Amino acid sequence: MSRALLRASGIDVRFGGVHALRDVTVSVGPGEICGLIGPNGAGKTTLFDVLSGMRRPDAGAIAYDGTDITRRSPVWRARHGIRRTFQRQQLFGQLTVEDNLVVAQDWRGGLRPAARRHRERAAAVLHECGLDALAGSYAGGLPVGQAHLVELARALADPPRVLLLDEPASGTTAEERRALAVVVRHVADEENCAVLLVEHDVAFVMELCSRVVVLDLGRVLAEGTPAEVHADPAVRQAYLGAGPGSTEGEPPDR
Repeated sequence: MSRALLRASGIDVRFGGVHALRDVTVSVGPGEICGLIGPNGAGKTTLFDVLSGMRRPDAGAIAYDGTDITRRSPVWRARHGIRRTFQRQQLFGQLTVEDNLVVAQDWRGGLRPAARRHRERAAAVLHECGLDALAGSYAGGLPVGQAHLVELARALADPPRVLLLDEPASGTTAEERRALAVVVRHVADEENCAVLLVEHDVAFVMELCSRVVVLDLGRVLAEGTPAEVHADPAVRQAYLGAGPGSTEGEPPDR
């Protein structure tokens, strides 16, 4: 892997007496799709909050392209190419799908020539994501699976350098998951974007990602290729369901 584009080093986060993250180090490089998995309460979303600037860590640092951005705001990070989706969709429900993508670009200026370019870019991304037919639909009326795809499209509207995807396959159909995988691979391969993916669908992660990091109780439990992680006894016991009374490969719901 080339030099890490986004790197969290020695991250600690506490919520009162709860130690949510303990000395966590995670990185993702340009063109890489890295999976982040773990049981409920492992600290995955908390780590995403730290990476995206929504929460400042109690200890540790975040580096972006070699520069410390630990104290940078979420807005600064988003405008410099670090984009995030959410487990619970954060679409603008009263806007159309197309307008959700246009709004994501408006910070660059909305005068007439720019507005036209924003519309053209929105149309191109919707086509890439297979969402052309939904362009005029109001985002608030979409089912969960389509809403996840629209949120991904919005994150791509202004081309990202780092993409943080929080359970993008949740609530999607098999066809929607296939479309999602195609888009994520394209963004990583063709646009050299670094992708960090949190997902409970282990099969989806193992197929899509070249490297997987496992969190458990706020610590990094394991890291390696999908095959290495799947074969790790500690991971199988903590997460992949190898223990008594559980079904292998079917982690608990979040």
